Amino acid sequence: MTQPSTTRATATVRATHRYDAAPERVFDAWLDPKIAGRFLFATPTGQMVRAEIDPRVGGKFNFTDRRPDMGDVEHVGSYIEIDRPRRLVFDFAVPKYDPTLTRVTIDIAPAGAGSELTLTHEGVFEEYAKQTEGGWAMILGGLEKALAA
Repeated sequence: MTQPSTTRATATVRATHRYDAAPERVFDAWLDPKIAGRFLFATPTGQMVRAEIDPRVGGKFNFTDRRPDMGDVEHVGSYIEIDRPRRLVFDFAVPKYDPTLTRVTIDIAPAGAGSELTLTHEGVFEEYAKQTEGGWAMILGGLEKALAA
């Protein structure tokens, strides 16, 4: 007798955003803890209490947002590919909710006087795809504000 599969269906989420900043500035913001801590996994009601980045292939990151309704929420992962200013690839998890690692790819291309960023998040559990898409849209909008500051 075979055991039932415990595999959950996954989806790929994509988000795109244009910036009035050069690809190098957009790329560098993802690896600068002072800038990334203002937009990456930050929520409007939370307080970023940890923004640690080891910006090298194999290096790890930890962003911990203290949220009034959830406590500390860690967002962790490690860098798989760093190709400035074109591509950043990392694995990613939110252990408080699920330790499963997913993969995020950031592709940045010149677009007129600025740049266009395309984010692809693979391995998202299907039931969280819409929520994940909204979260990335918020983060990419936050990056625009962080670059303007």
